[in-house]
Amino acid sequence: MTETKTKATVKITGAEAIIHCLLAEDVDLVYGYPGGAIMPVYDEFYKFQDKLTHILTRHEQGATHAAQGYARVSGRVGVAIATSGPGATNLVTGLADAQIDSTPMVCITGQVPRHLLGSDAFQETDIIGISTPVTKWNYQITKASEIPEIMAKAFYIAKSGRPGPVLVDITKNAQFEEFEFSYKKCKGVRSYIPTPKPNMGSIEAAAELINNAKKPFIVWGQGVILGQAEEALKAVIEKAGVPAAWTIMGESAIPTSHHLNVGMVGMHGNYGPNMLTNECDVLIAIGMRFDDRVTGKLDEYATQAKVIHFEIDPAEINKNVTADVAVLGNSKETLELILPLLNENKHEDWHDEFKKMHEIEYETVIKNDIHPTKDKLTMGEVIEEINLASKNKAVIVTDVGQHQMIACRYAKFEQSKSNITSGGLGTMGFALPAAIGAKQGAMDREVVAIIGDGGYQMTIQELGVIFQHQIPVKIVVLNNDHLGMVRQWQELFFDKRYASTVMVNPDFVKIAEGYHIESKRVSERKDLKGTIQDMIASDKPYFLEVKVEKEDNVFPMIPSGAAVSDIRLK
Repeated sequence: MTETKTKATVKITGAEAIIHCLLAEDVDLVYGYPGGAIMPVYDEFYKFQDKLTHILTRHEQGATHAAQGYARVSGRVGVAIATSGPGATNLVTGLADAQIDSTPMVCITGQVPRHLLGSDAFQETDIIGISTPVTKWNYQITKASEIPEIMAKAFYIAKSGRPGPVLVDITKNAQFEEFEFSYKKCKGVRSYIPTPKPNMGSIEAAAELINNAKKPFIVWGQGVILGQAEEALKAVIEKAGVPAAWTIMGESAIPTSHHLNVGMVGMHGNYGPNMLTNECDVLIAIGMRFDDRVTGKLDEYATQAKVIHFEIDPAEINKNVTADVAVLGNSKETLELILPLLNENKHEDWHDEFKKMHEIEYETVIKNDIHPTKDKLTMGEVIEEINLASKNKAVIVTDVGQHQMIACRYAKFEQSKSNITSGGLGTMGFALPAAIGAKQGAMDREVVAIIGDGGYQMTIQELGVIFQHQIPVKIVVLNNDHLGMVRQWQELFFDKRYASTVMVNPDFVKIAEGYHIESKRVSERKDLKGTIQDMIASDKPYFLEVKVEKEDNVFPMIPSGAAVSDIRLK
């Protein structure tokens, strides 16, 4: 631990100490919602508002998703704050989302005074017990003197190694108590090894397998982005000539247009990458965790291949797929170490197999999605128009459902940290608040939220934040008047028994206008291009509702429980 340049030792309250800790960690933006048990800290926000911006979200869940969006785009730690009881429990979905998607976040909750703990006092909830399964670390502060050390540890744990969310619960008495304050940034925690040291033996073994492979195949995940390994990955695939595909969390690490980028794997991924997973002879997984949506039926997943797993978290090794060679460490470091050991290669015949698969998918699926001949608008053509209007430079923030899969399939990216979505938890309601955070984390970038009519209504109240702070987020609701993905499963696997999936929706345009946000509805193709161009050109918040085909399905699709090679094109 090293001393940071903060105030000399001074006697202050615990509440003020919280603010000084945030400032010492270079935090300049906090999302939250006040309440009785956290009010002393909010009183200090008032005093320090020239140094620390607080955004009042309309729901505590919105605060966590906004903090996630901010963290994912900026690479910094997102911060959310709430009161005790229901305020704290409303953070749990965002914590779980951040945990499974490895997002660095520190959540601060107020708590009843120490002497009332365990008494079922007003708005008392055991948030430590509740949040333990969905946080990387949590701690309850009961006296003010603990604040500097715990806050420093919280930020260190949240952002080091494989990132994740941390929750710090602070009793009200600790916020009022005075103590001698000094702050040291945390540089390490005993028994916690965030980044394993690479083993050259494993790296040499991996290089030998890659060099001898006839059909090598890379699947990369978000670990590449979190490890800042984008250039290292590009150098590896270009030197070794390896076709490379991505999980939805890894999307945008390498430009969509890169000639070795062969597309998305997973349930609604591209045809070639999924089919050829079961034909490659060496599968190289980089910064991904072999999620079930990627692997499908595990006992039929890449059984013919030698598996190399580059991973920072030892717990992920052999968890789902057994690795022949495990390369532990930060992905940037390990990829840079393996690069000089790799032979120059092209694998032209192998690449031709991906091209042939792409042609089949284009004719069967893609062409109809982005250049439809039917009258009704499709989600795919909306994404294509956004690509054109934004010149592939926008940050796309998606919610969960059909629109999410369509956006991930068809959005085009030239810059990393451009695809922000709820991957592992699949949280409906994620996109609107996450887009707010993403825009505030990258004010120089265009941020477009792509949302379904179902998920939009779960956090629609966050339009109030956009209105109050005039955050120039572009919101596109793809409205098919259904819970589209559930409806698709009911059609395909439940004999078209459409139980509770029809949505009777309000007038979304009038709601947005109620928040004084420029709004428009498009239902005909002739109006789509011009409206999207106007939306992207605007320097203000903009809401666009697009009425799309009600009974459109997302293909390709790997049925639940099937093998990746059982992927369906229709």
